[in-house]
Amino acid sequence: MPKYFFASLLFLYGLATSAVAAGMEIAPFRTTNQSPLKQIFGIPSETGTAIITRGNIGVSLTEDIANGYAFSSTRREWIIQDFESYRWTMAARYGLGERFEVGIEIPYILYGGGFLDSFVIDWHDFFQLPQGGRDIVPKDHLRLRYSKNGVTKLNFEHAGSGIGDISLTGGMQIYDSRIDRVHNSLALRGTLKLPSGDSSELRGSGSIDLSLLLCGSMNNLTEWGTVGLFGSIGGMAMSNGSVLTGQQQNLVGLVNIGTGWAPAEWISFKAQLNITSPFYSKSSLDELSGASMMLVLGGSIKLPGDYLLDIGVSEDVLVATAPDVAFHFGLSKHF
Repeated sequence: MPKYFFASLLFLYGLATSAVAAGMEIAPFRTTNQSPLKQIFGIPSETGTAIITRGNIGVSLTEDIANGYAFSSTRREWIIQDFESYRWTMAARYGLGERFEVGIEIPYILYGGGFLDSFVIDWHDFFQLPQGGRDIVPKDHLRLRYSKNGVTKLNFEHAGSGIGDISLTGGMQIYDSRIDRVHNSLALRGTLKLPSGDSSELRGSGSIDLSLLLCGSMNNLTEWGTVGLFGSIGGMAMSNGSVLTGQQQNLVGLVNIGTGWAPAEWISFKAQLNITSPFYSKSSLDELSGASMMLVLGGSIKLPGDYLLDIGVSEDVLVATAPDVAFHFGLSKHF
């Protein structure tokens, strides 16, 4: 094994030293928290600083596969989230000028018992992560239940699929500087989510959501390849929705931060933290009234035809505030 390890290092070194002339820029993953009670809101998935230029089109298709189990209870309330979800999002962005773009995102969402429970149990065993009780309950079931003061406020346990809440997006370049091998940029992004999905099937929130983000990135081309930092900060305002009425927050803070390294112009490795403030109140359960934090690890591969493929795996850093594991795949191209 050691000789294969050092051979791999030499291979990556060769890639890095050949990448000085051109390198892939580091950009965020287009993924958000896939917890059923959070993904129904308009959390922006696009947090990069690259704005589509006049007359050009950027299209992307993403798939997020999430699996989660959590059970928590107090004297007054309890919640169980046992699910597997699939979310496909088709997005398109069009450049109106050198600094402005508009776009649309259309998600399709599926809930079910799935098949990944055994894999996640083995994953947790291998890395010595807590199971949280998922290893002693029936596998591949769908159960989303929440009770407070003896009143059942959520009871969802049947599989189904359909269109989710559609979002309209916009972006404006604020700053863009390329000096030698350094590229720094800032962009302002907004998203308007419309209540087009069925909130009773947890494919939408029933609310109109408006978000605004300030996004920044720094990319530095070195002798070792491209090293990049990116981040965004902002908030989302939401009208009163149809899910857990009376406990939904109307304002939520959003923060993303990440870094990456591209040893060659066709491949990069990235790490990203997605953080949100609580979406619900009037609960002592972290699943509802706790801030969420998830870590995404993976990278990007440039395919023939200038297609870009993102592959990532996420874990809940703050336990039970995001799915136990989620797999992200994204294919994008500019025309």
